[in-house]
Amino acid sequence: MKSPLLTLPGAVPAEGVDEGVAAHYGDLFREQRALADGTGFVDLSHRGVVTVSGEDRLSWLHLLLTQHVSDLPTGQATEALILSAHGHIEHALYLVDDGSTTWAHVEPGTQDALIAYLESMKFFYRVEVADRTEEFAVVHLPAGSIADVPEGVVVRETSYGRDLFLPRVELESYAEKSGPAVGILAYEALRVEQHRPRLGFETDHRTIPHELGWIDTAVHLQKGCYRGQETVARVQNLGKPPRRLVFLHLDGSEVHLPPAGTEIRLADEGPDGRKIGVITTSVRHHELGPIALALVKRNVPLDARLVADSTAAAQEVVVAP
Repeated sequence: MKSPLLTLPGAVPAEGVDEGVAAHYGDLFREQRALADGTGFVDLSHRGVVTVSGEDRLSWLHLLLTQHVSDLPTGQATEALILSAHGHIEHALYLVDDGSTTWAHVEPGTQDALIAYLESMKFFYRVEVADRTEEFAVVHLPAGSIADVPEGVVVRETSYGRDLFLPRVELESYAEKSGPAVGILAYEALRVEQHRPRLGFETDHRTIPHELGWIDTAVHLQKGCYRGQETVARVQNLGKPPRRLVFLHLDGSEVHLPPAGTEIRLADEGPDGRKIGVITTSVRHHELGPIALALVKRNVPLDARLVADSTAAAQEVVVAP
């Protein structure tokens, strides 16, 4: 779905999964600084929007999600996952309930598969699942923003900002009042700085929540009754995940930014050394320079000197070994 804000001055379209919104509006670092200062907004209108209504919605979702939502207070934001039977991450949902409907935004293009799964699990529960992507656009306001929120708009408020479920027909008029517009690349740079994983970026077909730190924010360890719960409990109580998320400071003297998928090796083993991890997201940050998130083997020493292709990388712990 192509955003009308791509017609704004300087807009450069994003590519890949973020196609449909702007990568930036002409000045990546200025846009990052605006977000960091609590100004501007990010057009996330390419993300999927799914709602669940009906009197059984929270008790029903509680049975399907990794998060405890049966008593979710009105207006309180939360994150949740849907896992496979083997505990691998299939969907990530960013939720809020407005008292009568549970709203979620999800990765672009994943809403159809999510809705198909939810529909298959309805049984006798009094719930209605709907794809609202064509009606509502997600707009992100950074932490500290004093921008007005139109009356009646559902808001999901977190420590890093507010997500608005804005009627899509109001997107252009809202942009005129709430600028400056900030592209997805600036949003991603701050996401990496904040160590926040993203489905399809930090995940693959075998990722489990423990590897990314989602065990702390999107999984409730005292609840059961969801698919994949046995794997979550077993790893939490009896073992360690095979990989762990790390934050990397990349060599700023390199012109080339190692892209996602770049293999990571121990610097001491040279260019032919064994692969011990992979970059999942790399960005240029307005203060930190080139940085990245990466998945490495759990037993990689914390003080190990790493190299991503030919770029030196120093790790910071996100998920403890």
